Amino acid sequence: MSSSIRIESVVKEKNRMGECPVWEEWENALIYVDINSQKVCRWSAVSCEVQCVSVDARVSSVALRQHGGYVITLGTRFAFLDWDSQKVTTILELEQDKPNNRFNDGKVDPKGRYFAGTMAEETAPGVRARRQGALYTLFPDLSVIKQLDQVDISNGLDWSLDHRTFFHIDSLAYAVHAFNYDVHTGKIVCPRLVYHLEEEERMPDGMCIDAEGKLWVACIDGGRVIRIDPETGKRIQTVRLPTSRITSCCFGGKDYAEMYVTSAYDGLDEATLAKEPQAGEIFKAWVLKGSHRIFLLLRSHH
Repeated sequence: MSSSIRIESVVKEKNRMGECPVWEEWENALIYVDINSQKVCRWSAVSCEVQCVSVDARVSSVALRQHGGYVITLGTRFAFLDWDSQKVTTILELEQDKPNNRFNDGKVDPKGRYFAGTMAEETAPGVRARRQGALYTLFPDLSVIKQLDQVDISNGLDWSLDHRTFFHIDSLAYAVHAFNYDVHTGKIVCPRLVYHLEEEERMPDGMCIDAEGKLWVACIDGGRVIRIDPETGKRIQTVRLPTSRITSCCFGGKDYAEMYVTSAYDGLDEATLAKEPQAGEIFKAWVLKGSHRIFLLLRSHH
């Protein structure tokens, strides 16, 4: 890890499975989920306080609505969440024929469509039905289409700065793939490999893109976030974090110059938890002033 990069724990409240961080600019806050605790949480960068809303199923992703409030995925449902009333309103339930499935990661595309994918839960440690997941798109008119099928664990996703390419992770493929993306229709076609993770990087989880068009991939059980050039398919930077179960990342803060990184403590045994006392916390990474090394540039506004 470069000495020019500073890592700080900003959310000390530990998450069983912290995921899907999103910077909420008008609140100067980070919104995120704790999947296994069934909570949507908001950390204020002003007060440093955390507020949470409990829901009735595993909540895997959250996105901002144009006029306030949130849209979430929980269980196999798309739903609206009103923060003040804590009311959850189901939009649509999917995959009712797959009781072991749930939604996983999700994100809003450049035109306000909500892309979110599903996965099969483990039925026993290490036992999971294969290729049961899919990737869906919820449109602003609340219609839904299926974009991909036969997915194992639909995970990190983002779009290129020119809005021509969609990037997606299926975790059990240990890879990032790119698709041609039609910004007018939201359709994706022609998958191709961008990067296959090395053994020490472990499994890819959440992902975001920076203002240079480079991808940042959280490596669960790898204790790091890696920066990938999607044009060359090469890893160009590694940022190591103080705990192994690194789940996702996003840019936020002033000028979007800070990276927020979520983590988890579920899945760690007592011995590992003793070695990783910060497991489940949320970290902020940024460049120290005066550094000559380029690290994070502001995330583009889609």
